[in-house]
Amino acid sequence: MTGPADRRIDLTFDDNGRVPLLYGPHDVHLARIENQLGVTVISRGNRLTVAGPASSVEVARTALEALWERTGQGLAVDAAEVDAALRLASSAAPDVRAMETARGDLAVRTRRRVITPRSATQARYLTALAESELVFGLGPAGTGKTYLAVAQGVSMLVAGQVDRIILSRPAVEAGERLGFLPGDMKEKVDPYLRPLYDALYDMLPADQVTKRMAGGEIEVAPLAFMRGRTLANAFVILDEAQNTTPMQMKMFLTRLGERSRMVVTGDLSQTDLPRGQRSGLDEAVAVLEGEAGIAFVRFGDADVVRHPLVARIVRAYDAKASPPP
Repeated sequence: MTGPADRRIDLTFDDNGRVPLLYGPHDVHLARIENQLGVTVISRGNRLTVAGPASSVEVARTALEALWERTGQGLAVDAAEVDAALRLASSAAPDVRAMETARGDLAVRTRRRVITPRSATQARYLTALAESELVFGLGPAGTGKTYLAVAQGVSMLVAGQVDRIILSRPAVEAGERLGFLPGDMKEKVDPYLRPLYDALYDMLPADQVTKRMAGGEIEVAPLAFMRGRTLANAFVILDEAQNTTPMQMKMFLTRLGERSRMVVTGDLSQTDLPRGQRSGLDEAVAVLEGEAGIAFVRFGDADVVRHPLVARIVRAYDAKASPPP
């Protein structure tokens, strides 16, 4: 028996060759939609019947239509993409509904994969990365801030739009005191730059990463190595920027040269600076927000695209940090 607020819709997909891509092996994608929305999805060949609470049925319809559009663009559909479609379809923003079926237009293509936005904020971020010379990506871990920036940089490098990519992080802490660690400088800093290497290897074949790093097209270096340089015709990323001092941040931002793009990512709730030391990222946001040519994109726990448990962890910590009303 269905309640008065329940709804039932029928969807027909006109290309039998793409239907298995939409449904997934053994209809696993349909089962995922059922579990997340509390609806019933019945498949009969290229026809689907979706039944359940009206609002959930509408989300399912929007997500399925977006995923169908994705298969038509030659893009893969997997569990993460199903989650992304549901996340976007659940958004109340009217512009997001229109964006869902156009995610392929925002795709970043690298040698190893095609990356598309998995939340409305990621879509705004990719747009900012394509259009603005300086972009600040702010928010918690797992939202794709650094990963998408690396993808955009690799895409522009492969397309010949920039000559090199420079990836940087404050090493260990804002003071970058590495002397106590064993090994030469590379051995000292590599553990702290590992997330940037991981993103690179996700975008390019390993031999390409090695070749381009040896040739200077890709450089991964601690923030201290940026001092005194002018970075022209480059895509430059500063990760974990909440751990910079105001002086370090100003130094980094003023390295921007002709025909270059710069991305600064960080989470102001996760600073490792000494107590009482203001973050350079915090100051930069306060000083630069509103300046022409600079984009600020803020991510929240709803944008976490890692394991679903990560989003719940972020929300739990945010709730504990917030004072009671």
